[in-house]
Amino acid sequence: MRSVKVYEEAWPLHTPFVIARGSRTEAHVVVVELEENGVKGIGECTPYPRYGESDASVLAQVMSIAPQLEKGLTRAALQQLLPAGAARNAVDCALWDLSARQQQQTLTEFVGIELDSPVITAQTVVIGTPEHMAASAAALWENGAKLLKVKLDDRLISERMVAIRSAVPEATLIVDANESWHASGLAARCQLLADLGVAMLEQPLPAHDDAALENFVHPLPICADESCHTRSSLKSLQGRYEMVNIKLDKTGGLTEALALATEAKAQGFGLMLGCMLCTSRAISAALPLTPQVSFADLDGPTWLAVDVEPALNFTTGKLHL
Repeated sequence: MRSVKVYEEAWPLHTPFVIARGSRTEAHVVVVELEENGVKGIGECTPYPRYGESDASVLAQVMSIAPQLEKGLTRAALQQLLPAGAARNAVDCALWDLSARQQQQTLTEFVGIELDSPVITAQTVVIGTPEHMAASAAALWENGAKLLKVKLDDRLISERMVAIRSAVPEATLIVDANESWHASGLAARCQLLADLGVAMLEQPLPAHDDAALENFVHPLPICADESCHTRSSLKSLQGRYEMVNIKLDKTGGLTEALALATEAKAQGFGLMLGCMLCTSRAISAALPLTPQVSFADLDGPTWLAVDVEPALNFTTGKLHL
């Protein structure tokens, strides 16, 4: 028999995380532990209100399948039992971790992936005044970050972006609007970003407004985040997006994330790997995807005042393996 433990944790942030959807000062995660014959596997997820999730709803979903887990539920069977989302992610990753540890391998070894070290990760510049965002970008650049992810809402786009680009003329910039923009004015904003050398724009419009991107000529790649969860999302993204942002909390775990990466590439999409506010446990689970992606955005644990032990080794803009 397998033992199953599921519990929630709150991890304070060292700095408020401000995006178009609001501000957060804690990372709330749900953890699943599975133990079998003295070997323990662990998985973590971050419930996301944008997708109708809460700590309580995720705990309830996991507990609803605890009897099957205790009897040896497989990853393949799990995909049919729970929908894609945070709860399935925590269980799926715990199952992967358990299997790897039973073989006395790291997860990447178990999946058959070789990783380069360091992994270059985006560092996030959160929303603030143009001056504050420029100063944040400059500090990150000076500390070693070469890839910056700029969070924007619907205000002060040009002021913020011009200030940031002036502060870090050589940095690679990607921009994430978190669904806060509108179709009207989008063309001018895309041109502004392209003129400033921005490498990619992530989810400018609400997911339900994707049709506005149909046959929309734009001078830089647009990446689907909230619009892309699993392989079933891909059909509706064709002709609208050039890239997809894969997050284990959206795919419902590494199993579907690996399948999504394969299918998205086959359909011609570029790949980004993202994360929520989380501990090193969640980033460790996503590492097998890093060799396939153009941009890795894995800085979630770097926002924590204290990370889980053992923690991954982050320096600004880099993850050392």
